[in-house]
Amino acid sequence: MNEAREAEDGELRALQAALAAEHAAVYGYGVVGGRVGKERRTEARTAYDAHRARRDALVRAVRDTGGAPVAAAAGYALPFPVPDAAAAVRLAAELEGRVAGVYADLVRASTGERRREAAEAMREAAVRAVRWSGESVAFPGLAERGGTASGTPAPSA
Repeated sequence: MNEAREAEDGELRALQAALAAEHAAVYGYGVVGGRVGKERRTEARTAYDAHRARRDALVRAVRDTGGAPVAAAAGYALPFPVPDAAAAVRLAAELEGRVAGVYADLVRASTGERRREAAEAMREAAVRAVRWSGESVAFPGLAERGGTASGTPAPSA
C-alpha cells in the first residue's frame, strides 16, 4: 500500500472514531440533561446541540471520504453511575475529555481544512471540559490518551 493510501485510510479511521465519539457524547448528554441541576441545564443543552452539529458534519465528511458512517449504538455503558446532578457534571467533563482525545487523533491524521476543523473541535471540547470540571490540562486531547480514559463509552449489551 502506498503512503498516500495509508494516509487516507488513517484519516478515515480517525473520522470514524470522531463520529463514534460524537454519537456517544450525544447519548451521554441525554443523560446529563436529565440529571444536571437547573442552573446548568442551558449549558448542557448547548453542548448537546454542539455535539449533534459535529456529529452531522462528521457523517458528511466520512461520506465525502468514501466511507460508510459508523452508526450510533442503541445504548452506551456509562463510565460510572449518574444518580444526581454532581455525577451528571462529572459525566459531562468525562465526555468532553474523551471527545477531545479523538479529535487530537484526527488532527494528527488529517491535513488542511479538515485538520483545522478537528483542532477547533478539540479546542471546543477542551474548553467545555474545563467548564464542567473546573480543571484543565496542559495539552487537551493528549492527556486523555496517557491517563485511564480509553476512548468513548462502550455500547451496552
